[in-house]
Amino acid sequence: MASPVVTCIALNSDEGPHLAIFQENGFKVAPCDRSVDFFNEDNLINALKGCHAVIAGSEPYTERVLSSLPDLRIITRSGVGFDAVNLAAADANGVVVTTTPGVNHHAVAEHTIAMLMAVGRGFPDQDQRVREGRWQRIAYPRIMGTTLGLIGLGRIGQAVATRAVGLGMQVLVTEPYPDMDFVENWNIELVDLDQLLTESDYVSIHSPLLAETRGMMNAAAFRKMKKSSVFINTARGGLVNEPDLIAALESGEIRAAALDVFEKEPLPVESPLTKMSNVLLAGHVAGLDIESHRDTLTMAAETIVALRNGEWPAHCIQNFKDSKWSWE
Repeated sequence: MASPVVTCIALNSDEGPHLAIFQENGFKVAPCDRSVDFFNEDNLINALKGCHAVIAGSEPYTERVLSSLPDLRIITRSGVGFDAVNLAAADANGVVVTTTPGVNHHAVAEHTIAMLMAVGRGFPDQDQRVREGRWQRIAYPRIMGTTLGLIGLGRIGQAVATRAVGLGMQVLVTEPYPDMDFVENWNIELVDLDQLLTESDYVSIHSPLLAETRGMMNAAAFRKMKKSSVFINTARGGLVNEPDLIAALESGEIRAAALDVFEKEPLPVESPLTKMSNVLLAGHVAGLDIESHRDTLTMAAETIVALRNGEWPAHCIQNFKDSKWSWE
């Protein structure tokens, strides 16, 4: 029987222990041409022809892409988000979609806190002033003693909360299914979204991107926030109505923002966000420290091998909840 073919499109996946896992289990690893724009459907289809599995990045797996790849059996996202995959089309085409939960939450939490502290102390503006010879000593608010509002208290939200408590911050949380032991142990206050927005000095969103959460941070939400507050998004760009955020920053409805994710990625260089001195930007790298990246790719490879061997790692699987999937 011919060896199953896998390719690795995810960022920085051309080397690492995941490749040895594939080779030891009889997979052929097809090379990935990094000069190709995989956000183009035709390019993605061409890259995956003949492949049975892919370790995917953020490229879109649309109905057209999935229906054009009859050999594809598994899409394994290197991370916890899977909004770039059309799950209904994956079901229809017999493609199982998996993620790698529990691997990169510490990386995202560190990145979130780093962005919070940097924007809270005005680093984007201070850095630019020094580079331009506009030496000016400006005082910014102390972070200790301020209030952090977390929208979402999953693995990442919890990891952010523990670090914030360590900084001496009060933590407010809105979460439909909270871990009450965690809430009580870390002295966290559960509130509704309106109270969180009005009382927080920093608002950081850690919700999944669903139909009901898309665009939830909009003009109405930003109007409820303090004018001195900072908004942070290391989750998904689609959670935010970007024009409304830009308007809130331009009008002074909120003080600043730190953004790792955007509605359109890569962020267009002509976006007003790139011109704002009160905004810190990063390129969707919150979950990408060296350790979590290695472990994410390893888990992705192990999941693909497990599925090929007839196992069913249910905690990783995002579709085929009520139907039988098989490799054949």
